[in-house]
Amino acid sequence: MEIIDIEPGDARLTAELLPVLRELRPNLSVDDLLAVYDEGHGQGLRFTGAYSDGRCVGVAGWRTVANTNRLRMLYVDDLVTLSEARSTGVGHALLEYLERRARELGCNALHLDSGTHRLDAHRFYMRERLTIRAFHFALELD
Repeated sequence: MEIIDIEPGDARLTAELLPVLRELRPNLSVDDLLAVYDEGHGQGLRFTGAYSDGRCVGVAGWRTVANTNRLRMLYVDDLVTLSEARSTGVGHALLEYLERRARELGCNALHLDSGTHRLDAHRFYMRERLTIRAFHFALELD
C-alpha cells in the first residue's frame, strides 16, 4: 500500500480521491471539494490517499489544531475506505500514517469525530486503540 499526500491543484484530488470521499460525503461536489481545499489548505487542511495497485482505496482529510484542550493535536476531518476495500488493512494503514505524522508534527494526540450511526466505524476505531473521550454537540445554522 502506498500512502500519498495530495496537494491542492493535483488532478488526483477530484479524479481519484473524490469518488472515495463520496462514500462518506455523498453530496460532496467537485466544486465544493476544490473550494474547501482552497480555503482549508491555508488553515492546515491536507488530504492523503491510500493506493493499492495504483487505485485510490482510502482517503484521510486531516489538519493540525492548536487548542487549550490538547495544545497541539492532529484532527481527522475525514477517514474513509472504499466499500469493496474495507477490512483489508486500508483504514489501519491510514491511521498508522496519521499517527506517525502527528508525532512528526509535535502533536500529543490524534482526534476524530464519528457519526453516532456509524457503528462499524466505531468498532474499527476501538480496535485501533482510539477511545471515546467526549460528546460532540452541534447547532446547524441556516
